This record gives sequence, structure tokens and C-alpha cells, in this order.
Amino acid sequence: MENISIFVVINKIDVAMGFNNNHLVIMAGGVGSRFWPMSTSDYPKQFIDVLGCGRTLLQLTMDRFQGICPLENVWVVTSEKYAEEVKRQLPELVDDHILREPCRRNTAPCIAYVSWKIKARDPKANMVVTPSDHVVMDGREFQRVINSALKFTNNSDAILTLGMKPTRPETGYGYIEADLSYPSNYNKEIYRVDSFKEKPELATAERYIKKSSFFWNAGIFVWNVNTVVNSLRVYQPAISKIFERLLPYYYTEQEQVLINEQFPLCESISIDYAIMEKADEIFVFPADFGWSDLGTWGSLHLNSKRDAQNNALIGENIKMYESRNCVVHTTQEKKVVVQGLDGYIVAENDGTLLICRLSEEQRIKEFAE
Repeated sequence: MENISIFVVINKIDVAMGFNNNHLVIMAGGVGSRFWPMSTSDYPKQFIDVLGCGRTLLQLTMDRFQGICPLENVWVVTSEKYAEEVKRQLPELVDDHILREPCRRNTAPCIAYVSWKIKARDPKANMVVTPSDHVVMDGREFQRVINSALKFTNNSDAILTLGMKPTRPETGYGYIEADLSYPSNYNKEIYRVDSFKEKPELATAERYIKKSSFFWNAGIFVWNVNTVVNSLRVYQPAISKIFERLLPYYYTEQEQVLINEQFPLCESISIDYAIMEKADEIFVFPADFGWSDLGTWGSLHLNSKRDAQNNALIGENIKMYESRNCVVHTTQEKKVVVQGLDGYIVAENDGTLLICRLSEEQRIKEFAE
């Protein structure tokens, strides 16, 4: 009986230590140009209540990770111009855990910066890195997957990415091809990655979803801090040297000054190209928790509550007549009336009105110019 008690105490200590070394990194520097006019470079979609639920996408991201790590281990990497908005929306964050990028350099420099800074104080850190503008419908399953993933990477040199089970031949996402023949010895839900696939044409996407081994690339990564730092040293030495040289200055008044000088010298490259497609120990955790990257008006339509005519209506007072298959986002207007439309986007923000066929939404960047 005494031995059992000792085992329980040790197990609780191990769990607590693992939890205390867990870190959440939220990437919140994107501009969401495909969501124009709701999302603009001055106020992008992660800071907006896109779903009309009373919480912004950034706040929803913070909410779904509650209990995954201590609050003092939460980090947000964003543009310098958005830092005050992050503080306003997440006032519970420690100020020096809001990392300010002086310019956009894609996800690899972003992840390198936060990884070196975390490692400076917690060399045993176990990290989950996530975008700030995704939607998850099944929060309980999401937390189960994240906790299982963190346990997998805690004492290993594996790089783990989440793969979403596809529900349609989506051309707006990259795909991950997994080797499903042999699951990991440490977690039977995790498999080696065979290859990463670029965003496909429709015919290719249709071919992918007929196979059980293809998954959407969600851009959510889990790894030990030493794993990602060492991988960056091997595959991106120029970027690594920049943040390695800054080690004496993290958490000091000089940090931001030096970041403003050095960060623009980084190559603009995604973490996928930087290390994911080069490293050997890459694994995927296939998951299904109602995920969407909410990157387009079409995805908002799919992930919103819809009326009997398949209209997604986000706003205070929207009246629809003889209209179907539309998405209407007009949160700033007192009253909106739509008649006779089928398959349209109707969106208003700050004096700009967009009326566009959903089937033509890939042209929105063109319209916004």
C-alpha cells in the first residue's frame, strides 16, 4: 500500500512538472486579406468577432487552450502595430510575452524568435504553436488531442503537426500524406509523415480525399523547444544565428531595439519550407474536432449557424427575402434588407460595402486593391 502511495505522489509530480513546462504560442500577425472588407491590414480578422458570438478569434483561441499550460507560459507573436490591440483583448497576458515583430517575415522567423526566448528561461519547454484565427467546434476533443500531443513530444525529438480529417475536396488548404501502416510505438494515434502537398487543384483534391492517408495541414505544431531550435540551427543557420546572438538581451530593455534591427534581416520563409519538409522525425496526429482555418467567406458560411434557406447572417437586424445560400456580415448597420440573391457575400465594414458571388471570392484581393 505504501509503494502505491509513493507511485501516485511521483506520478502527480511528473504531471505537474510537465504542465509547468508547457507553453502556448499564438501567431497573430496575419492580415486576413481574403476576408476584406471585414478584415483589413489596420484591423485584421483575428481581432474581430467574426462569428457574432461576443468573442474575437484571438480570444476564442485563448479560450480553447485554457488548462493546457500556465497563464504565464502563454505567448503571442504579432506585428508591432497590433501589440496594443492584443493587450486590450488579452489583458491577462504578461507584457513581455507579447512579442512585437517590426515587419512581416512569415512563420519561421516568428517561431525562431519565440523559441529562443522561451529556451532562455525554460530549456525543458514543450511548445504548441497555433494560428490565432482558427475555429474549433469540439473543444473537449481538441484538448484531448493537444494534451496527448504534448505528452508525445515532452521527452522526444519528434516534430509533430496536426492533420485534419478532410470533409470535402478543399483547394484552399495544403495536405499532409501520412504513412498509416505503422503507428508510433509511443502513441498509436500518431504516424510518420510521408510528404507535404501544396494547395491542390480541384481534381487533385478530389483524388486526395478518396484516400484515408491524406489530411488537411492545420498549421498547428507541437514540439520540444530543443527540437525546434536544433532543427532551425541545422536547416536555417542564418536565421538561427540572429536569435542566438540575442540570447544575452532577451527580457531586457535592449531586446526590442535589437529585434527591430535584426528581425528584418531574416529571410521571409514559412516553417513548412524552413524545417517541416527537410527534417526526418516528422509526425502527424490525425484529428477530427470540427476545425476550420476560417480563411474565406465560404468557410465562414460553412461554420456559421444558417437559416432554412442556408443563409449565414451575422448582424443585429438582417432581413432576407427570396434569398438563399448567402453569407451576410453587417455588424455595424442598424438594418439590412437583402432580396433575390442566391450564393452571394454581402459584407460591410467602416463605410465599405462588398456584394460578391461566393463562387468568385478568390477575386476579393483584386477587389480590395
